Amino acid sequence: MADVENLLMQAQGLLKGHFCLTSGLHSDTYFQCAKLYQYPNIVEMLAKELAQKLQNIDFETVVSPAIGAIIFGYEVAKQTKKRNLFVERKDGIMQLRRGYSLEKGEKIIIVEDVITTARTIFETKEALKDFGCEIMGVACIVDRTQGKLDNEFKIHSLLKSSPVTYEPENCPLCKQGIELVKPGSRIGK
Repeated sequence: MADVENLLMQAQGLLKGHFCLTSGLHSDTYFQCAKLYQYPNIVEMLAKELAQKLQNIDFETVVSPAIGAIIFGYEVAKQTKKRNLFVERKDGIMQLRRGYSLEKGEKIIIVEDVITTARTIFETKEALKDFGCEIMGVACIVDRTQGKLDNEFKIHSLLKSSPVTYEPENCPLCKQGIELVKPGSRIGK
């Protein structure tokens, strides 16, 4: 098994400091999985590992939220020999676009890079709702949910991590005056 945390450190994708996560929460740890995407051999290796975790799930299509998970979702689809689609924002709402469609009852796995609050997973699920497809599970590189979503989703991950997160109004890093960095894909949101 790959040591995902070590791979992220080597690729400078495991950052320490004061970060505003895509969820809006603050943390002293940030996983920048996009740094891994510089190395196709690493992405392929991680996707193969995740494909192994998904081998007993009956599904037909991988759907990933843009932009952060498109590359990894594609590679997971390649390794599982499944169709690959992505959802993206239009007017601030996640949508299946570009002429993509899903069949009623089509079995889906949602693939993300990092999950903290699963806001993007819920938005992806909402974008797929009108197609009548069946979401069979969620998969990711890093699961930061600390089990909080186990009743909602079965998350298949390569790394479970529990970095501390703070509501912005109760963030000790803010109170210490440490500069806040927003490295995520929803900068300014």
